[in-house]
Amino acid sequence: MTERYDSRPDTYAHIQTVQRMLNAAVRELLRRSAEHDQSKLVDPERAIFDEFTPKLKAMTYGSEEYAACLAAMKPALDHHYAANSHHPEHFPGGVHDMTLLDLLEMLIDWKAATMRHTDGDIRRSLEINQRRFGYSDEFKRILANTVDWLESEVSR
Repeated sequence: MTERYDSRPDTYAHIQTVQRMLNAAVRELLRRSAEHDQSKLVDPERAIFDEFTPKLKAMTYGSEEYAACLAAMKPALDHHYAANSHHPEHFPGGVHDMTLLDLLEMLIDWKAATMRHTDGDIRRSLEINQRRFGYSDEFKRILANTVDWLESEVSR
């Protein structure tokens, strides 16, 4: 007679593996939280952001006026994108080369940016950014689902 298999030891090992991986992700998200956009606080970025941030606040994201400001900010933006992996511009393949952690920080950054604009709308931004960065409808829906979750959590 063979001994009956007890799945609990394997399940405990699986749970511990998932816990280790989730804890690594949490540590990385905490690091990102502490370091987010620190490069904007010093030159060469700071001087340009000092000049353009008040102007951008009153502009509609995706407008021609907004694009002209971004073009004028190119030296600061090039430096910022190179220093921060939560921007698609950091990677040769844009969003397609990013990790889920990069993407989560990106989405939260986009949501926070819309809150700084007079007429900011994260759902409109997701549409604009879909054209800008070439992501699929399925990916846009995942982003929108995550925005829904974030908004429900932050409003608690």
